[in-house]
Amino acid sequence: MLNDCIVFEKIKKGDIKTFEDVFRRYYTPLCLYSSGITGRKEISEEVVQDVFYNIWKERENIRILRSLKSYLYGAVKNLSLRYLENLSAEKRSLKNAPNESSDPSPQEELEYKELEHIINSTLKKLPKRRMQIFKMHRMNGKKYKEIAAHFSISVKTVEAEMTKAYKTLRQEIEKYIIHHGF
Repeated sequence: MLNDCIVFEKIKKGDIKTFEDVFRRYYTPLCLYSSGITGRKEISEEVVQDVFYNIWKERENIRILRSLKSYLYGAVKNLSLRYLENLSAEKRSLKNAPNESSDPSPQEELEYKELEHIINSTLKKLPKRRMQIFKMHRMNGKKYKEIAAHFSISVKTVEAEMTKAYKTLRQEIEKYIIHHGF
């Protein structure tokens, strides 16, 4: 506790090196902790970065009553839970939002079917593993980690394959949009 007080006093006085040391020490464990709450790695990283940003920004006003570690974990827990609350509220508002029109026009139905055809034919043209990875993630809701384990590849490889699949789909959809003058 005494060591934490000294460390935080240094941070309060603007000691960036001490702040960076604390960041490096706690960043990964805090991301894992947040990920356990939010269920999403990219969100957990954002949460932890926000916590550290806020600490630096408000360092002169923050009072640590217990240990620095307890303070960090509490802040990450609160921000992670706030993220889930906001996500839940967004889903509710989208669910309760009135539809502009309940029945699509014949033109809208035709455009939807054309886009669906473009997406399906584009997916069929993808390399087999890329198509399987894309379908596992987007259509079956599998996480990158699960897909990586299934194919015995790294999560980074899954991310790269998804990026390539999205790029190909985006290019084909853009061609459709340009061709139809949307």
